[in-house]
Amino acid sequence: MNKQVAHKVLIANRGEIAVRIIRACRDMNFASIAIYADVDMDALHVQMADEAYGLSGNTPSDTYLNIDKIIAIAQKSGATMVHPGYGFLSERVEFAKAVQDAGLIWIGPNPETIAVLGDKVKARQLAIEVGAPLVTGTDKPVQNAKEVVEFAHKHGLPIAIKAAFGGGGRGLKVAWQMDEVEELYDSAVREATVAFGRGECFLEQFLHHPRHIEAQVIADAHGNVVVVGTRDCSLQRRNQKLIEESPAPFLDEKIEKQIVKASIDICAKANYIGVGTVEFLLSQDGKLSFLEVNTRLQVEHPVTEETTGIDLVIEQLRIAQGLPVSIKQMPQPQGHAIEFRINAEDAANGFLPVAGTITHFDIPTGPGVRLDSGVHAGSVIPATFDSLMAKLIIVGNNRQQALARARRALAEFTIKGVASVLPFDRKVLDHPDFCQQFNVHTRWIETDFNTELEPAKRQLPQQEDILTHTFIEIDGKRCKLGLPAKLFSGLSISQTNSEAQLVVTTNTNLDLIVPAPVSGNLFKWLVEDNQKVEQGDMIAIIEAMKMEIQVIAHREGILKHSHIEGTYVNADDPIAEII
Repeated sequence: MNKQVAHKVLIANRGEIAVRIIRACRDMNFASIAIYADVDMDALHVQMADEAYGLSGNTPSDTYLNIDKIIAIAQKSGATMVHPGYGFLSERVEFAKAVQDAGLIWIGPNPETIAVLGDKVKARQLAIEVGAPLVTGTDKPVQNAKEVVEFAHKHGLPIAIKAAFGGGGRGLKVAWQMDEVEELYDSAVREATVAFGRGECFLEQFLHHPRHIEAQVIADAHGNVVVVGTRDCSLQRRNQKLIEESPAPFLDEKIEKQIVKASIDICAKANYIGVGTVEFLLSQDGKLSFLEVNTRLQVEHPVTEETTGIDLVIEQLRIAQGLPVSIKQMPQPQGHAIEFRINAEDAANGFLPVAGTITHFDIPTGPGVRLDSGVHAGSVIPATFDSLMAKLIIVGNNRQQALARARRALAEFTIKGVASVLPFDRKVLDHPDFCQQFNVHTRWIETDFNTELEPAKRQLPQQEDILTHTFIEIDGKRCKLGLPAKLFSGLSISQTNSEAQLVVTTNTNLDLIVPAPVSGNLFKWLVEDNQKVEQGDMIAIIEAMKMEIQVIAHREGILKHSHIEGTYVNADDPIAEII
């Protein structure tokens, strides 16, 4: 019997998914290597990994999206495999190729497969070839907003404007009114360019009030393609999932068979190897349409693990070594699982993301409770990255027991210091649309959820730990040392800043101020300085935790900018005046 080769796995990600992969590495007796942005220097995944290396920066482009830095660390650390997690570079062809060109094992599909399925237009064409169900759409990216308007007039609203190289809800906009089509197209292009480096978008008809159903697929290099379960991910805000469950409840057997067959056919046609997800939309009248393939591990993968007994990250590690899938056919689901994404967001205030420091993180325990977390009390939630703190996964013998256990677990869960979606989750579990008739759909939060929630107390984020770098010698070897910049900040500087802020607040008419609705980067002014605006005009966009937040004029008058584009602002900071 051949001795198993020990591997060192570099995890090109952060937060809870990095922690999840570290645990799988321990189960396989593999070493784990973490990477981190400056602000993540003391993050949980950094503490848990066998080794950790800094990326010297705080923006996504300088850190978790910087291929050259990550490959250099992989080579320096002696890594043999690279796991991308989800988001960031997980579906980037050039990263997969760079990993392979460096002589390392890429834990994911072949770059050629990612290229085909990552291009949503090519993926759509492939789905047509295998006879998968589809709605009407464009066969190539559109060139401008005029083409979007023409498509909307021809095929009717709503329409989906989708980044051709996007995923995870980024670069996806749904237009419900004709007067918002152009702005949503521009917004989708901006989001896609920032997130994926390419802004091309294509169009599809958007099914009215659809459910979001997906199939979890595992495929190996030996020709085995297996669907291991279905999930429902309909409960979303801004096209980002909040609550997911497996198996997909109240799903007609005929529809389920369509989903399973189409998923296997698409993945087989694309020569898929690894763990992936095929997503569909299901209209209220039973019309099914292929949406996309995510060529990576999904955030919601734990609900499938809990109802099938299959460790999907272990499967990824096995398949990357050339081993076959551990099962050969779709297993019968055991029980029911529901996942709640615990985001740092104020649900009562439009799900605005909130940065800050967690002061209390008291987690639930007991039967049927699993928590995948990337934080603990004392952890910093930076404004630079997404708002996901943890995932609460609840398992029961059936859906009713899972709901009962979820109510108990959510009642026990306490997070202080930053806002969280916990109050929203608790209210959802009291809503008959979710618990009884299951009338939820992808826009249910925007259109049907009208339960009052108390806004979270606004917390001013602490200054994030920007590192100051210097060099020291250790045993004659020159080493780079990073120290938190705040160590060099004296009390007098803080007092000066406070006094300056006080002067601004005291000498300004508060009725004129335009406050930042959220902490983040002032991405773009949509109205030039000294221009007239009307009440209700959209005047700026702030990027926070991978979301675009609109700034709306609260009165008419002349707009006076207080900050330039690219400036980081705290929530409630005055960014302009309207005089």
